[in-house]
Amino acid sequence: MKYIDPNELRRQLDNWLASACLSHGPARAIIAPHAGYTYCGACGAFAYRQVSPAVVKRIFILGPSHHVRLRGCALSVAKKYETPLYDLKIDVEVNAELEKTGHFSWMDMKTDEDEHSIEMHLPYIAKVMEEFKNQFSIVPVLVGSLNPDQEALYGRLFTKYFLEPENLFVISSDFCHWGQRFNYTYYDKSSGPIYKSIESLDKRGMEIIETLDPASFTSYLREYNNTICGRHPIGVLLNAVKILQEKGCNTNFKFLKYAQSSQCKHMDDSSVSYAAGSLVFEC
Repeated sequence: MKYIDPNELRRQLDNWLASACLSHGPARAIIAPHAGYTYCGACGAFAYRQVSPAVVKRIFILGPSHHVRLRGCALSVAKKYETPLYDLKIDVEVNAELEKTGHFSWMDMKTDEDEHSIEMHLPYIAKVMEEFKNQFSIVPVLVGSLNPDQEALYGRLFTKYFLEPENLFVISSDFCHWGQRFNYTYYDKSSGPIYKSIESLDKRGMEIIETLDPASFTSYLREYNNTICGRHPIGVLLNAVKILQEKGCNTNFKFLKYAQSSQCKHMDDSSVSYAAGSLVFEC
């Protein structure tokens, strides 16, 4: 395992968080990227900056499965996750509650250790919660290839946890993976250079997510096939919020930052997009 200097990591995270403004909080859920921090660390800070650590007691991390075929959602068998800053305690009681629903399986340790969509959020969580590090737990959830009915099912199962103000949901997702190596080269030339076409495509999806309408997001994905790797965790979020709205909650989601790993100008270029946003609501 590569050694990571905790002081250097802490300094880097502090700098990114200091550069992001608190404008849409306190977050009850965030969407944030999971790539290497060199690419998306600054972008992710705009989501984590909206978190109010004094309120949070439990953090659900919903990350898409990149390496194993999974038709539902899976929980971690670990008792803690190690980070360069400090260890994060996994909430075994909530895991047991979720298992009792009959809709959750368990990750094996290799799957758990290999999955970066959850792992890349851990240092940011540790940093933001540092002053309360013994007062919160995490619930990592690996999200598989869900159909819309399943997204609605898991949204319903998580609704009771959304309603508890001490819970924060981290929705892990990058946005467009563009290029031949991703088998995705959608290009609307009317947008200008390729990177502008990608941005336009992503922002169309982001605007739909901000409407908090799961059916519209599903339709967008079917129309454009945009390679948003966290589409299913996002779908679960949108379905949970739909139920919150039916219960009379006032909900508002806003994207605060968008970035690309590089600017594609030729068809043999490639890039990954990142977006950071925050959900606030009152019931």
